[in-house]
Amino acid sequence: MEYYFIIQSAFSKVFFYLTTKTLPDNLFFTMMNNIMESKTTISFANVAANYDNGSDVLSDVSFNISAGAFYFLTGASGAGKTTLLRLIYQLHKPSTGTIKLFGHDCEKLSRDEISKLRQKMAIVFQEYSLISHMTVFDNVALPLRVRNVSNEKIKKLVTKTLEWVGLGKYADAYPMELSGGQQQRVSVARAIIIQPSILLADEPTGNLDDENASRLMELFIQMNKMFGTTVILATHNKKLLETYKFPVITVDNHHVSFAGAVTEKDANNARKWKGPQPQNYFNEISKQFEGIGKA
Repeated sequence: MEYYFIIQSAFSKVFFYLTTKTLPDNLFFTMMNNIMESKTTISFANVAANYDNGSDVLSDVSFNISAGAFYFLTGASGAGKTTLLRLIYQLHKPSTGTIKLFGHDCEKLSRDEISKLRQKMAIVFQEYSLISHMTVFDNVALPLRVRNVSNEKIKKLVTKTLEWVGLGKYADAYPMELSGGQQQRVSVARAIIIQPSILLADEPTGNLDDENASRLMELFIQMNKMFGTTVILATHNKKLLETYKFPVITVDNHHVSFAGAVTEKDANNARKWKGPQPQNYFNEISKQFEGIGKA
């Protein structure tokens, strides 16, 4: 909604100049550029990345991703998918090039400013990254406690989120008591509970059966639709790619390419989750977010 008003305002200014006076040189193009930048959540310009000054894992990567987009991320093992996600989340610095998040040039930001920027994002790691001495409930609640959310609201949010990912009865369990697939769902729950503006997921369905993979996919889709969350989901699962017709980012030979655009027909043909309705879940959880605000 906020982007609608930004665009409406910019076009109103252009229309005013066009109808009342001569448009100053380059004003139209400046305004259009501002509109594009306001809609761009993630921007890479000639980015390269390596480790320990070795050969480039990624080279000359340039792209813009708009707010509210949903992309699959594919590529062979070791191609650089995880590196790309780490660059976006600012866990790894590029060797060359410019990365902008929410319009901010990350190279020019302080450590504290980067930390604040990360609060708008969430990442689901392939290796789960759960805290072993904390219960499932406390692992999922951690991002809310960092944001000083009240205990009453934390209890409601965490309980609802764990129910959705099918782990309601494991709230008091510890990570090592869970299977790999269950730990993955705890990691997802922890990521989505802050209602992030950008959600990065590294093989989130890799250890899940088809039913739970579908459940998580519908959750990601509803986050994208209802909250406008920008989602980038890395996967090797061809079934997911064929079932959910989202555009694809492919990492190959150190470079990144984009392919495919979802059509209304594709969206209508996408397989739907047959369990509890995601819409109801998000209506309920959105009410609990009142007073917290979007990350």
